[in-house]
Amino acid sequence: MRTFAISSLAALAATLAPFTAGAASAQAAGSIFAEPSPLPFHAPDFSKIRDTDYQPAILEGIAKQQAEVDAIANNPDAPSFENTIEGLERSGQMLNRVNSVFSALTSANTNDTLDKIDSETAPKLAALHDSIMLNDKLFKRVKALYDQRASLNLAPDQLQVLTLTYEGMVRNGALLSAADKATLTALNARMSTLQTDFGQKLTAGTKDGALVVRNKAALAGMSDADIAAAAKAAADRKLPKGSYVIPLQNTTQQPALSSLSNRATRQALFTKSWTRSERGDANDTRAIIQELAQLRAQKAKLLGFPDFASYALSDQMAKTRDHAVSFLEQMVPALARAQHRDAAELDKTIKTKGGKFAVTPADWDFYSEQLRKAKYDLDESQIKPYLEVTNVLENGVFYAANQLYGLTFKKRTDIPVYHPDVTVYQVNDADGSELALFYFDPWKRDNKQGGAWMSNFVDQNTLLGTKPVVFNVLNAVKPAAGQPALVTWDDANTMFHEFGHALHGMLSNQKYPSIAGTNTARDFVEFPSQFNENWMTDPKVLANFAKHYQTGAPMPADLVAKIKKASTFNQGYALGEVITAAMLDLKWHSLPATAPRQDVLGFEKSALAATGLDVKDVPSRYHTPYFRHIWGGGYAAGYYAYSWTQMLDHDAFKWFTDNGGLTRANGQRFRDMILSKGHSMDYAEMYRAWAGRDPSIEPMLKAHGLK
Repeated sequence: MRTFAISSLAALAATLAPFTAGAASAQAAGSIFAEPSPLPFHAPDFSKIRDTDYQPAILEGIAKQQAEVDAIANNPDAPSFENTIEGLERSGQMLNRVNSVFSALTSANTNDTLDKIDSETAPKLAALHDSIMLNDKLFKRVKALYDQRASLNLAPDQLQVLTLTYEGMVRNGALLSAADKATLTALNARMSTLQTDFGQKLTAGTKDGALVVRNKAALAGMSDADIAAAAKAAADRKLPKGSYVIPLQNTTQQPALSSLSNRATRQALFTKSWTRSERGDANDTRAIIQELAQLRAQKAKLLGFPDFASYALSDQMAKTRDHAVSFLEQMVPALARAQHRDAAELDKTIKTKGGKFAVTPADWDFYSEQLRKAKYDLDESQIKPYLEVTNVLENGVFYAANQLYGLTFKKRTDIPVYHPDVTVYQVNDADGSELALFYFDPWKRDNKQGGAWMSNFVDQNTLLGTKPVVFNVLNAVKPAAGQPALVTWDDANTMFHEFGHALHGMLSNQKYPSIAGTNTARDFVEFPSQFNENWMTDPKVLANFAKHYQTGAPMPADLVAKIKKASTFNQGYALGEVITAAMLDLKWHSLPATAPRQDVLGFEKSALAATGLDVKDVPSRYHTPYFRHIWGGGYAAGYYAYSWTQMLDHDAFKWFTDNGGLTRANGQRFRDMILSKGHSMDYAEMYRAWAGRDPSIEPMLKAHGLK
């Protein structure tokens, strides 16, 4: 997300001194980021960008934005919306250009050089952010406008930007004393460093935590394609011939656990996943977490809040920590019953298979897959041949967007990319006009963070006249050479999910950058993405992309029926692990500033025991030491947002179902009233204006088979 932060020169003098010369030399050399890229849509020219370009460009961008905002703060003219608020919206263009590219690469294609630059520049960027929020002269101008806002005759979007700017500065310490501002700046700088360190340690720990197998027999149950991929992963790491590597995904459960029939291998893989960041080595994250949790609580107290969760939720759709907690707790009784029932069923399945043990987390996916086969005559190997990745993308994801919003897509081979795995598409609107560029990066790499995400290389806004350049990143297992590029049902669902974010960015129609696209609250930004998942199983969409990669035959009707029938299967685990993670996150961020540094594993054990859920058999989707979302990914006290926005998603889909489903008219209404709006109005009011009512949790409970 874009921030327009800078400080006075005096406040940053000590911080900026070490790199003033670097910025000057970058200007002399002519940074590639100094002006917008000449490529279509101002897409970054990866054919010319070098690793050595980033640091001087970041430092030059900091210096430029500092000068821009200092000019606004020191303007002798009376404050106006144009010379103050709109000036802030225009500031920092160079820094935004370089940061959008740099942050993309440190997440999706990093290396030691980029990591070092990230570590060195993160605290400087944090200081830059603080400096605008804590700039007294600037705040006086913003407050003067805010106090007279009723008489300024502002357009609704202008009033929103003014209000958010004022409230954002207050939330970030503008009303603090000089001494407290200095304390806050130091806290933010230290937290920025810790968050960067956490991300780097976790990426390295996830790579090092991969399971290495020397005996092919230990991989019994895996498909030939997956075994070939494991052999390739070992070869890529230059391991001896006959070795196999199962890389770790970012979550607790690993995809291979559903197919590995060798229990010892399952246990070994689960243990590798669970302990990746708590092994007492250079990649152990626990000391970072101890300090980060304490610093966040201290920041919240400084800003007048009892804990960090209360601070973080004060500008979200949920508004308060208690509201988020009560929302999650609504699901606990039904979830706990489902978990107890599901565990009992799995224990029975294990017994019928000759096992003499109760289910453990390492066994859950394998035996739930066995049970799914028995109950629904369904397994992943039946489904994958119908999910070739390009077909899913072009004839599924893109097709649904065409049917709803009239968008068309054309592959571009003339746009440079940051890795050979990346594909670029031009997106045209229903009237044929150019709308956006879309980059797709599907395959797991050792130098890529786990999970899946969307972001922008270029943001939409009419103030600067820029159109969106959006990318989606996934971590599907790349096939070995000669093997078809098939993905799992979950991977395909993730493709629809992340493209929902992409649509939110591409269909934005706002003048001001700070309220455009996905610049929304955490518990709203996941709404368009989760909503877009629904179209994967729409009969018209599914029939268009679910075709056998060899024959082109459509997925058989009986297989489709089995998939739909099994949609509420195993929800005690699938939903339970997410709700538990959300509760764990809020527990961590409900610590008061007076609390001592916590024993990480001990705190998690106590926090999970208090949830009322079966955490012995159904562990949290993220164990605290590798919970990237909250320690390095911007979701601190915000992981509940995935469940909150699921409520919005299911309620919204019910509206579509009640009003004719997949139609251009419905899509246009959703585009005009939700996707194009960004944060131009209150989220609850936005939803109510579109749906004609407030959202209900009932459709979500029904969708998960809990009611």
